[in-house]
Amino acid sequence: MAYKDYNLTISDLLERDAMVFPTKEAVVIGVRRYSYFDLNEEANRLAAGILKLGVKRDDKVGIWMHNLYEWVTAWFAVAKIGAVVVPMDTWYKPSEAEFILGHSESVAVITSEEREGIDFIPMIDQISSRLPNLEHVIVVGKIPPARKDLTPYQSLLQWGRDWKDSITFQTAIREKGVDDVAFILYTSGTTGKPKGAMLTHRNITSNAIEVDLVLRITRDDRILIPVPFSHAFGSILGITLAAVNAATMVPTIGFDPEESLQIIEQEGITICHGVPTMFIRMLNVLEHRDYDTDTLRTGIVAGAPCPREVMEDVMAKMGCNLSNAYGETEAGPIITANRLDDPLEKRLTTVGRPLPGLEAHIMDEDNKKVPQGEVGEIVARGVNIMKGYFKNPEATDTTIDRKGWLYTGDLGMMDEEGFYAIVGRKKDMLIVSGINVYPPEVEAFYIEHPAIMDISIVGVDDKDAGEVPAAAIHVNPGHTLTPQEVVDHGYGTIASSKVPRYVVIGHDLPYSGRGKVQKFILKEQLMKLIENDELERLVPTEVKAKKAAKGKGKGKSKGK
Repeated sequence: MAYKDYNLTISDLLERDAMVFPTKEAVVIGVRRYSYFDLNEEANRLAAGILKLGVKRDDKVGIWMHNLYEWVTAWFAVAKIGAVVVPMDTWYKPSEAEFILGHSESVAVITSEEREGIDFIPMIDQISSRLPNLEHVIVVGKIPPARKDLTPYQSLLQWGRDWKDSITFQTAIREKGVDDVAFILYTSGTTGKPKGAMLTHRNITSNAIEVDLVLRITRDDRILIPVPFSHAFGSILGITLAAVNAATMVPTIGFDPEESLQIIEQEGITICHGVPTMFIRMLNVLEHRDYDTDTLRTGIVAGAPCPREVMEDVMAKMGCNLSNAYGETEAGPIITANRLDDPLEKRLTTVGRPLPGLEAHIMDEDNKKVPQGEVGEIVARGVNIMKGYFKNPEATDTTIDRKGWLYTGDLGMMDEEGFYAIVGRKKDMLIVSGINVYPPEVEAFYIEHPAIMDISIVGVDDKDAGEVPAAAIHVNPGHTLTPQEVVDHGYGTIASSKVPRYVVIGHDLPYSGRGKVQKFILKEQLMKLIENDELERLVPTEVKAKKAAKGKGKGKSKGK
């Protein structure tokens, strides 16, 4: 387990691992295996190569690709020279990527050739003329010979092979500090524009160290990382957490429950992270096929409330003593977590106690502590709380007060033993398979449709995703619109998690006296329609076609 040293940068962790455990496996992806020496060497070469492009301390570097080995090297390489990682979800569309690269003033973006049906380069081409700061597009994989404007990743490794003798590189790695910003992660905003949460090296490494101590990680652990590196769950609780103790990280390109179970069996995985939906899907596979999960020891379940029965089934059927945790990006990300020796009932029904290094309280509307057992907003303060929102002092001031308290917008309660339970969300937010979705963003997109006069989005319960968006729409006179057309209009243009899965046309919206839709009433109304089978769950036409083409004559039998 880790020693508590909050004065470490992200790259300090890797450099220490490479020096003390050079031959220890760091990353395993398929048949590719890399030691901590390999990882540190490639990160040094990449960092030196990036410096030769002209990237310097505090410059922003986007990373837009899947969970590749090169994502891991970029995470450490950018940190080494004091530049700032700006992660981007692979499911972003050009408009979403344009806002993040533009607002962050990113000077470079590291991307890849087409993977998993996603072609990043044409999307970057669509937006690059409107990104005056973006000077370099670095590509992992093949580049069309005519594209001299793109920089091959491998070329940077060649340019940086002299890192040991480079005065520029050696100076850069010494100049960065633990309180420098290392990471700007954009979170969806209630006003329709994402906000860039700035996390420092100390925010990130301190949180990873405390989670390491909760999970009792050693260098013998092997961590399956099926969550995206573009989320704090993947980059901080995956990559950085593994580096705290030279554990082995085993990322997956995307999440497939059967593939994950195969990896657990073949690689002897001891720690598995995920949102509740991921564990539910693995449990569903285990109903029909056997996989050996005996090596599993623990893992973090977070990103959405985890049902008690899921926790019980994961412990009983997968042998995995999960730690139910709670947090948000702005907190680096974990605020509370269950320890592995907490009473079983607490681990099943709460999200644990605050991590060391931070304080947490439950506050009422008047910013006063509420009595134990009463509901209020969760606030936290400590070493892992973000520096603020990038170029958004107003949002920072409304989220973090003058005494350093972070107002999470989440509603919870604390029992007499200090265990926290999450009871709801103050913010107008849905969590779809662990992904934050804000109704104002979806409404702002759909209101541009010529047929839509008014729209209100609420979250409704869903057995697979936890929640999904549901839309109540009024159509402009002279236009027609079907629920399926609403779904298809969004799919492929906005992130899939934002696309409504239930649509009702012409429903009377419950307005308040001030002219605002009372969404809690609308949710109740739509849930009732769903329960009475009067509202159908919709699937995008493109998805249905793909499933039909893929599923002809295919089936799986029980047995390894």
